[in-house]
Amino acid sequence: MQKRLFLVAGYNTVSLGRGRKEFHPKKERPGLDFYMKEAGRATLDQLGGGQHVDESVVGNFMASRFNNQAHLSAFIPAIDESLRFKPAIRVEGACASGGLAMVTGIKSVLSGAAEVVLVMGVEVQNSVNSLYGADYLSLAAWRDKRKAGHAYFFPGEFSDRAGEYSQTYGDEYTREAMARWYANCIENARLCPTAQEYENENMELMETGMAPPNPNKFVDHLNIFDCSKISDGASSVAVVSEEGLKRVGIPLSEAVEIVGFGQAEDDITEAPVDSLVLSATQVAVKKALMMAGIKNQQLATVETHDCFTIAGLLAVEAIGLVDKGKGAKFVADGHTSRAGQIPFNTTGGLIGWGHPTGATGVHQCVTIWQQLTGNAGKAQINIPNDKPYGLTINMGGNDKTVVSIVLKKCT
Repeated sequence: MQKRLFLVAGYNTVSLGRGRKEFHPKKERPGLDFYMKEAGRATLDQLGGGQHVDESVVGNFMASRFNNQAHLSAFIPAIDESLRFKPAIRVEGACASGGLAMVTGIKSVLSGAAEVVLVMGVEVQNSVNSLYGADYLSLAAWRDKRKAGHAYFFPGEFSDRAGEYSQTYGDEYTREAMARWYANCIENARLCPTAQEYENENMELMETGMAPPNPNKFVDHLNIFDCSKISDGASSVAVVSEEGLKRVGIPLSEAVEIVGFGQAEDDITEAPVDSLVLSATQVAVKKALMMAGIKNQQLATVETHDCFTIAGLLAVEAIGLVDKGKGAKFVADGHTSRAGQIPFNTTGGLIGWGHPTGATGVHQCVTIWQQLTGNAGKAQINIPNDKPYGLTINMGGNDKTVVSIVLKKCT
């Protein structure tokens, strides 16, 4: 890193969708502008006002389809009059759009073009029925492949990965681990008031997660509980330099330092070389850890892109915490739970907190910021003094665009 950068002033709206009591599919719900205003204004309040912001970035995947709305950067001035005429940009990289927004803000501050950047991710997806939504989301893959793919395209893609894992390492071994991942997600979401599964009262989570897949109604190797949510929401945070930190008057105790980041792209026109490996994730994480100058053993917590439970198992292996094929045992043995060796997705991840696609990469950073500053409320975990780091992994498509960021507790 050429200079010190920090994250401050994070905020998450509620992740709205099925599972929240206030959600009803036949009732009118908030739109993009509502979520952008709520998240943006909450961050500006913490910064002491929009006059301190130099520019803004919005991460969003598919508003043009889900909401018939493009040109999202021009919504930024609606957040606050002080943002009128200041630069803003919208970035897109499928479900990694939020992570790309983070990296865009980071690079802007590193370049010296800005000292304070407002970074936001937003998505409103409960605007169409699930089959149409699945078709829209399939645009995160190569459109030509969609023609011959599953009706539920991305569940099918990751079902293929889960099937390969089961065939190679054992079906019961794999299913138990995916069920444990699901259970951990819901247990963590119950501790976070903004999570989509916050009100989930199921007391038999492992039994639910162990439900056998039904290929006649869904896909071959995943049940519906293995899947992330259809969600509406936004997350926001500020990327600031040392000068920016002084400008907004926020103490180091309320900031976390950005010490490394990595981005990797793979060929969207090609199938995975190995279904048992998240190759782009491996590369992005390696870049981020190398820039930070740390080993994975120094991580206190990870926010990973568990669009499906199998992606959680494969991420454990991609980070290098265990060898290939050992991720399932690591998860099943409880090492990724909030009381485990390295807690993952402490507010529920995509499966428990929700997955408003363009917001996810920002939400991950906000969650790490909360954990490392001790502001995660009931979801707070212990951050050991010798492990002051958190890692995020935000994935677009079937491991085609990946952003990974390392954050450090300020002391």
